[in-house]
Amino acid sequence: MLVVPLYAALLALLFVLLAVRTIRLRRRYGVAVGDGAHPVLLRAMRTHANFAEYVPLALVLFYFAEIGGAPQALAHLLGGSLLLGRILHAWGVSQERETFAFRVAGMALTLGGMLTAASYVVFAYGSSAVQDY
Repeated sequence: MLVVPLYAALLALLFVLLAVRTIRLRRRYGVAVGDGAHPVLLRAMRTHANFAEYVPLALVLFYFAEIGGAPQALAHLLGGSLLLGRILHAWGVSQERETFAFRVAGMALTLGGMLTAASYVVFAYGSSAVQDY
């Protein structure tokens, strides 16, 4: 059974929570578009948008690595690092008095997983291309 769909589902739940938080803040401040000069809303919007910017490509890379033969343990490591990374990043960016350690750790886990998966896919592709000759 594939592992990546489990993490895609868990990340989708987190995405919905971030969306609901942004929607609630929009309603509270009466802002339909933009941030209305409300720093809390701006942070919620950027947290949600940053998630949307990174997670889809990461999941695609993780899926390609998994179907390319990555061990289940690696797939769990990639998925878990992305999930934890996105939680840490969301927490850090969401705070008015931001502790950058959460944001940095979140991005390190996110980008580290993406680099690992991309490297695995490139290596697996290269290995299979050599075998095809």
